[in-house]
Formats: sequence, C-alpha cells, structure tokens
Amino acid sequence: MDATPSRRRFLTATLAAGAAVTAGCTDALGSEGTERELELHLSREDGPLHESFVVDLAETRSPDDEDAFAAAVNGEAYTTQYRRPFYSTAEDPKYVEHEGTYYRLGAVVVDEVAVTRPVLRLSTVADADAEDAPDGIAMEALPDADRRAVRVAYFAARARGNEGGAPQGLVQRGGYVYRDTDAIAASELLGSDGPDHVTHRETVYAVEVTRERFHEPVYRATAEPVAESPERLEAILRAKFVDARFSREDRSQAARDVLREAETDGYSEPHPYSDGFREVLVALHERAYLDGNIEKDAGIERGRRMVLYDGTYFDYRLRFTGGTDA
Repeated sequence: MDATPSRRRFLTATLAAGAAVTAGCTDALGSEGTERELELHLSREDGPLHESFVVDLAETRSPDDEDAFAAAVNGEAYTTQYRRPFYSTAEDPKYVEHEGTYYRLGAVVVDEVAVTRPVLRLSTVADADAEDAPDGIAMEALPDADRRAVRVAYFAARARGNEGGAPQGLVQRGGYVYRDTDAIAASELLGSDGPDHVTHRETVYAVEVTRERFHEPVYRATAEPVAESPERLEAILRAKFVDARFSREDRSQAARDVLREAETDGYSEPHPYSDGFREVLVALHERAYLDGNIEKDAGIERGRRMVLYDGTYFDYRLRFTGGTDA
C-alpha cells in the first residue's frame, strides 16, 4: 500500500489546518486585529455580609418604610402603587433587625391600577449660543421636581442623538414620567402656559408634554422572619451569594499572584491562559471560560458573584476586553 499521501489528501489536511489556525486567530483577535483578553476584577467586601444587607428603616430611600414594616409585622396590609416597598429584590435583598429577629423585607403584587401620568420629553433644537437659538428657560431656574425631570429627559434626548446611553429605571417612554402629586402641582413645565424651550448644558431643547395611560402594579409589603442571630443571617447570605471558597494555602504561587493583581488593578490574559490563571478560573468554578469561547457555550449574564478567599469576601467580575468584545 502506498504510504505517500495523495495531492487531494494533502490539500484537505492543509485547508483544515489553515481553518483551525484562522478560527483560533478569530477567537483571539477582533475585526481590527486587537487581541481579546479575559479580565478578572476582585473587589474586597469590608466586614461580614450582614452589615451590608441589614438596613436602618429610618435611613432608607422611602420615608414610608417604617410604617410598611410595622404593618407587615403586625399582619396588616400596607400597599404602595408603582413603588416597590423597601426596594428589596431577589438580586439585592434587604433585611432589618427587630427585637432580636432578622426579617427579610419584600413585596408581592396584589393588584393593578390604570392611571394617567404627565410625560416630559426633550428634543435638541440648537446650541444655546447660536444666533438663531430660541429663548429657553434655564434648567436651574425651574422648581426642584422640574429640574430632576429635565435631567432625566436630557439623557433620553442625548441617547436619541447617539451621544450616550440612557439610565435604565429613570428614563421611561423616552422621557421622564411625573408620578408625585406635589411635584405635578408645583411644576412650571406641565402648566398650559409653560415654557416651550429649556436650556441645559449649553443646549436649547424643545419641551414636549403628553399625558399618557399607565398600568401600574400595587404592592403589598412583606416581612418574613429568617434568623435569630447575626451568625445565622450570615450563613443565609453566604449560601445565596458566595459561589466559591478557598484559602491561600490551597493555591499555587502563580494563582496567588493572579488574585493579588486582580484585586489591585485587575488581571487579564489572552487565550490560551497561563496555568495560574486557569487555576483561578477552576477555583472560581468558572470552567466555561477555559476554552476562551464562553459566548458560544456559557454566555448567560449572572447577578452578583462572590468568592470567600482566606476568610475575606470579594465580589468578582469576569469580562472580555479588546477584540470583538471591546
């Protein structure tokens, strides 16, 4: 049997090898030839977790939270429209200590209400110093509620001009939604004789006010007892947030160096990764990153990720920089 490979076999093997090399380069390099790297950041959490998650109701974002908690503990219904009591979610839970017991704060949707709300939208007209720029009231001359509305509507207008993103949760329906009764009553922008233009950041914007229908949830505040000691609450929080646990003694010197640099300035490497970086990824249970191709096999966004390293909590973040993910 002739051991010499045929020309067809040779070409097939050569093309396959070339494709593999090209695929590897595409995986590591972006469209502009910049090298893609995986970056690890560690952020130290000062103190035990329960100190970050237990809140003082007198200092929370809503002045009604104390009343909401008192009602929930006594088995009474306390409801809010649109605003979630305590701003406590599964991703960012809040707890409170009351008479030696720790309660998990929350809310459930119990109804829906249809309501009409004023919506402020801004659109760019001209630079404030342009000769043909119309006169506009300065944002600083408006009432407090209007100033907030202009700041938020400005983000939406800026995003439409592709000059920056709009913050989620603030911008709604391409502008700012007035929900506070006192703010609506005090507003100059919402009045029938309100200004047609407003000036903000050296730009004149046209003012558009519409009144639109919203269907808003009604929340009932909840408070569930979960622990009788800070140690028990700490265990609950560890179980929820900590993905990995290991000590310095368990890691090689190369892995320790990676972790130390990740905490200071962040640590990054192109694929294929060094032994030290691979060891860290395995210890974090992030094996899907090892082949450098996580977008195809494990690219699902996750919430907060934490590691307990040598008895200290760290938030950690993994992201690609450079290449196609820049």
